[in-house]
Amino acid sequence: METILNGGINLIAALQSLGDWLTLPMKFFSFLGIEEFFLLLLPALYWCVDAGLGLRVGVILLLSSGVNHALKLAFHGPRPYWFSTQVRAFDFETSFGVPSGHAQTAAGVWGMLACGIKRKWAWWAAVLIIFLIGLSRLYLAVHFPHDVILGWLIGGLLLWLTLRFWGAAAAWLEKRTLGQQILLAFSASLFMILVSLPGFLWLRANWQIPAIWLQNAAQAFPQGELPDPVGLSGAITPAATLFGLLTGLAWFNRRGVFSTTGPAWKRILRYVLGMVGVLVFYIGLKVLFGLFVPDGEALLPYILRYVRYALVGAWVSAGAPALFILLKLADKAKK
Repeated sequence: METILNGGINLIAALQSLGDWLTLPMKFFSFLGIEEFFLLLLPALYWCVDAGLGLRVGVILLLSSGVNHALKLAFHGPRPYWFSTQVRAFDFETSFGVPSGHAQTAAGVWGMLACGIKRKWAWWAAVLIIFLIGLSRLYLAVHFPHDVILGWLIGGLLLWLTLRFWGAAAAWLEKRTLGQQILLAFSASLFMILVSLPGFLWLRANWQIPAIWLQNAAQAFPQGELPDPVGLSGAITPAATLFGLLTGLAWFNRRGVFSTTGPAWKRILRYVLGMVGVLVFYIGLKVLFGLFVPDGEALLPYILRYVRYALVGAWVSAGAPALFILLKLADKAKK
């Protein structure tokens, strides 16, 4: 393993030797794979363009995030700038490195977008973006080459599985009652958390972060947070959001089908009003809960995180569309 890691360090150093002028574009492409970017993109897609495609993109994003967190705990590999001082850290991360969440998410999300657009240019654009996101993570020294390659492979596999079974799963779920759909959504959410639990418990009991990783991280990125990779927050966030998204969808679809059609001004207003609601739950509740319980890796913060992200998901799939219809900014077509 040392040979692989040292080889990765050499490749990253070679990339960084091309010049600091690459820092800004590499940070831009890295941004195309982070949570905050998708928090802006997915509501726009779901409310204003194509709700069906938005749902598929959202589901693969959340599934990928949950799988990625479990695998990070299982492999518990370092970031390059934790491992060696031969590379410069242009960004910092507190979680384990392998597999790359950015690369994995990029393969799933941008691949799903290309499938939805169904144009050759969309596939070329998706492949280029996926490649550049992975490359950016190398240049920024937050991932080794094998982290990125494994992320691409897992993301591609999840994309194939989602496309392969989506139709059959959707048809089966439509025959279930509302209560059954909610129970299934909660069970899937709980399973996503439980998948990460063995790795979390084993690391807590048997593993300690090497002192040299902390020392190198502090030296490479003094203004960044130190590595703190053992936790369940990364599993709870996508699991809770998926539960809220699917529960809201099940409830709302019993009352009709949300239509994304309409003039541009209505779509823009939908997005603005909807994002206000997202911010209320995403930021407002975080601030409110933080007044009473500090965020961290403990049971009560986990529960509050679950509630907050479940509300974000439910708002996107049900709360916001219901508001749009009430304000006559969207139509609800009957099934």
